Parts: sequence; C-alpha cells; structure tokens
Amino acid sequence: MAIAITAVKPKPKLTYEDYASLPDDERCELIDGELIPMPSPNWLHQLLQAKIFLPLANFVYGESLGDVVVAPMDILFTPFDVVQPDLIFISNARARIITEANIRGAPDLLVEILSTSTERRDRIVKRDLYARHGVREYWLVDPYAKTITVLPLGAGDYDTYAIFGEDDTLASPTLAGFSLNMSELF
Repeated sequence: MAIAITAVKPKPKLTYEDYASLPDDERCELIDGELIPMPSPNWLHQLLQAKIFLPLANFVYGESLGDVVVAPMDILFTPFDVVQPDLIFISNARARIITEANIRGAPDLLVEILSTSTERRDRIVKRDLYARHGVREYWLVDPYAKTITVLPLGAGDYDTYAIFGEDDTLASPTLAGFSLNMSELF
C-alpha cells in the first residue's frame, strides 16, 4: 500500500494592504507578513505610557525638536512589517516619513512598555526589526522590574546605554538635555 505524501504549502505572507483592510477596532501588528493580535493594554501599562509621554512631549515641543505620539499609530517599515509602538518620537529632520495614514520609515525613538503577552516579541523580534530599519533609539519599559532600558543604535544592533531604576534619572543619547525622574513613574 502506497502512502500519499502531500506537500504543505507555506502560508502566504500578508501585506500592508491586507492589514489596512482590517476593522479599525482590531488591534494587531504585522511582522514578517504574519498578523499578530494585540490584547488591550492593562491599567499599569496605560498609566506608564501617560507618565512617560507628558514629560517627553513637553521637552520635545518645548525645544521644537519634532513630534511625539502614542499608540495606536502604524509604522510601515516594509509591506510585510507594520508595528504600533507605545510611544513614537520623530525629529524635524525625519518629518518627511509622516503621512496622514501612517509613518513610513524609521522614527528617531520608539518606546515599548512590556507586558506578559508582548515581552518576548518586544525584547527580541521588534528589537531586531527596529535595528534593521535604523530606529536610532529604543526604550524597553519593564513595569514589574521598574526599569527602563535605553538602547541607542550601534553598528547594526542596539547597545545598552543604561538600565535606569526607580532611584535614577533617565537620560537619552538621542534627546540631549532630556531627563526623567524614574521615581515619578513607579
């Protein structure tokens, strides 16, 4: 008796066009052509997002450096890679990447607030994606460890500038003069 072996066809990659056709209230990202659903953030996540956004926006707008926005806002790196980081800073020099519908290219600074459902993706997959596309600085906010890791882009990957804890004052290599008292976050 002969056994028939059928080839498994690879799942086709989805594109930005597929992603853009989803309902507006469906939270997801597209990474390497795969749709990744995202649950709604919890209270702590949203509180930290607000507490980081306010001083960051005050500094950026006070110094006329560019624009800062919060998720949801699509960043289109390729037709197969669309992400929605928690906070986005785009300098005046890169303002050309901003369109009415999305951001097309690498912002200067991206901030991700970790959660149990996104931590691995934020620490590994998105870190690699952001580095590959030239995002100058990446912050990983860990609500449970009460830290923010600041990662400036080096030669093709991120270097650790510092891991700031509760008693520290965060500084940014990309935003010279910006400081954030970590005790006000946690």
